[in-house]
Amino acid sequence: MNESTTTTTKGTPHGTPPFSRRLSRKLTRPDSLDVESMRVRGMDHGGHSAMSLGIILQLAYQSIGVVYGDLGTSPLYVYSSTFQGNMVTSDGLIKTPKDILGALCLIIYTLTLIPLIKYVFIVLQANDNGEGGTFALYSLICRHARIPLAHRQVPADRELSTYKLEKPTRRNARAARIKGILEKSTFLQNALIITVLCGTCLVIGDGSLTPAISVLSAMQGIEVQVPAVKPMVVVILTIVVLLIMFSLQQFGTNKVGFMFAPVVLTWFISIGLIGVYNIVSNDPSVFRALNPLYIISYFHRNKVEAWKSLGGIVLCITGTEAMFADLGHFRVSSIQIAFSGIVFPSLLAAYIGQAAYLLKHNTAEDVSYTFYKSVPKPVFWPMFAVSTGAAIIASQAMISATFSMIRNAMALGCFPRVTVRHTSKRIHGQIYIPEINWLVMCLSISIVAIFRSTTQIGNAYGIAVVGVFFISSSLLTLIMIMIWEKNIFLALSFWCIWGGVEGMYFSSVLSKVPQGGWVPLAIASFFLTVMFSWHYGNRRKSMFEVQNKLSLDWLLGLGSSLGVARVPGIGLVYTELPVGVPAIFGHFITNLPAIHSIVVFVCVRNLPVSSVPSDERILIRRVGPREFRMYRCAVRYGYTQGTGDEDEENFEDLLAHSLASFLRTEVMENTPASITSTVSTHHNNIAHHAHFEMAEGDTDATANHSMSSEQKLDGDRLPGSVLPYTKESSEVASQVDNEDEVTYLYKAKHAGVVYMLGESDVHCSKKASVLKRFIINGVYSFLRRNCRPNTLYLSIPRMRLLKVGMTYEI
Repeated sequence: MNESTTTTTKGTPHGTPPFSRRLSRKLTRPDSLDVESMRVRGMDHGGHSAMSLGIILQLAYQSIGVVYGDLGTSPLYVYSSTFQGNMVTSDGLIKTPKDILGALCLIIYTLTLIPLIKYVFIVLQANDNGEGGTFALYSLICRHARIPLAHRQVPADRELSTYKLEKPTRRNARAARIKGILEKSTFLQNALIITVLCGTCLVIGDGSLTPAISVLSAMQGIEVQVPAVKPMVVVILTIVVLLIMFSLQQFGTNKVGFMFAPVVLTWFISIGLIGVYNIVSNDPSVFRALNPLYIISYFHRNKVEAWKSLGGIVLCITGTEAMFADLGHFRVSSIQIAFSGIVFPSLLAAYIGQAAYLLKHNTAEDVSYTFYKSVPKPVFWPMFAVSTGAAIIASQAMISATFSMIRNAMALGCFPRVTVRHTSKRIHGQIYIPEINWLVMCLSISIVAIFRSTTQIGNAYGIAVVGVFFISSSLLTLIMIMIWEKNIFLALSFWCIWGGVEGMYFSSVLSKVPQGGWVPLAIASFFLTVMFSWHYGNRRKSMFEVQNKLSLDWLLGLGSSLGVARVPGIGLVYTELPVGVPAIFGHFITNLPAIHSIVVFVCVRNLPVSSVPSDERILIRRVGPREFRMYRCAVRYGYTQGTGDEDEENFEDLLAHSLASFLRTEVMENTPASITSTVSTHHNNIAHHAHFEMAEGDTDATANHSMSSEQKLDGDRLPGSVLPYTKESSEVASQVDNEDEVTYLYKAKHAGVVYMLGESDVHCSKKASVLKRFIINGVYSFLRRNCRPNTLYLSIPRMRLLKVGMTYEI
């Protein structure tokens, strides 16, 4: 059953007969399944249900170990990265104590402005049904402005899409006007997706740099206590730790998750107490740095060098993006409590304490190893052990965030298919992607081996961090104006203040491109090329398939037998078309002597929501007259779900129950209202449009055939969309005698289910531009040949797989 037949198609599908007759009239309404398959329960509501205070506090405790590891380990290397070059004398000493106070003042107000005010109290409110990250912001904008989120969407989604938040009021003409401009402008939509992909790629670059700088900075503590240890030994130890850490990823964070919170909590308490000790024992007057005038004098005194030093100061907020990216595992209130109550005070005490130490101890070694030199000797080795554990946990957090970003990008059609393994049965978000894990490991080890210094890696680290901040501020400003409908001056003030601060930091870190800043840019450029090429190639392929789908006239001309023998069983024809019959089906029945007694066209759709409940996973429609026994099925997943989460047996059972429910409810639509009232109440939020499916252009059509009354379109009675089989619909449907078709269905399922998959190859025509040929013929074709096959991605059993190939020229 693994044989493959390949046919070449140019322009229109080969072998498609001409129309036998023209359709008599067309519907003006978009396809009902196409619209309904993009909507699930809860899309109009944001966030999670209310929780008790005890659970929120428990989540706050857990978030300390998962979210704040990277942000919490920043004190290991901030001052050493800030005071370098011309900011120190030829002997490595800080020129004046006022520079220490100026740098501390910048750190205090940067921590207050960006992590505390921006993220904790503003950005977290822009969550997508409790999910965070760059894709969540993009999802909000796309749902509200009706922008095609994935390549499988069609114009019908833009016309009658119901997945949105609150619709802008008529009084707020500005929000509606901006929304309309965004909906109509292809250029702005492409700019939006590129911006989002850039943010995602920078996070991936951050995930490569975090393990390198965190583990290396922790290992450098050995040099402080044991000066005889050579720097190369520290580099080798760092590489060994990285190898072990990445090798353990396959077991999942749930195996050691119970250790995370205690270790990181111990770290925060320790650095806070050490900071207080340094303030008291060294220079209590360090609180002078709370005066913002020290920032002005810092820049006035050092000018360009002060601007360059911002690339080191910005490292104090690295890991802030994890608060939003990992929001799906916790709650907004829990993250706010953890940061405001523990993380923020501990970090302030740590940085103020280190500044107090430097005011009294100003040597080259004190500047290079500020954190470890400020640790009291009796607790040095315990702190070294805690810092090493915290650094590994910080790396773990960013690696997991990278896995989540890749999964979300893949679900939205922006990344090639890769292996996604779920490492926890209870927590869906804990996943492992082997290909990405080993790629990030190689990048991290290469960075450590090449730079060998946290100062050099810090130059590269800042670009990725500030780039993500600036992109999030820009997207949030658009959300404020278009979705939240805030005053435009308030929204623009937000962008000017936070965008201005982040832009200043970004300009500083760009100056360090020659000193290592090129690393995250190179990593981001590589992933951006991959993501955009995959997204563009899939979109062009989908557009070609929509233009060349089979017509209803041709299908009806074949008769109920479809021109071939019908054998017992269910044939699942996988297609990326959400509407109509795909051209690949013509190749199936042209090259095969028989087809199954029941044929189901399966389209996997990724929705702009975090997850789709299992009871809303499948929607069914009939294709053609009843005697054809052909159906179209939409299988829906959220962007945090995978198509391979279910095994084939569970999927087949779910599909069979959904088909049975559809058949029963189909008959109920012709029964008295008293019988159907229960079901209609259950589906009162679903739009009803058409009874069986057509495939002509972008709209459905119906012909005046000789068919039974229930197969003709009734303009006043709009048949319902059938959700999967439930107990309530079963009890009502039992009043209707429709067991023959249901029995036939289960007999066909017992006879066997075969998966039919079309393998299409896409090439650009010779008339296409050089850039398009490079993207399609070069990058996209290479990725399709080397990414995970459809059979594995869809968890299709190979012994029941039948493939037919086609070649498209666009």
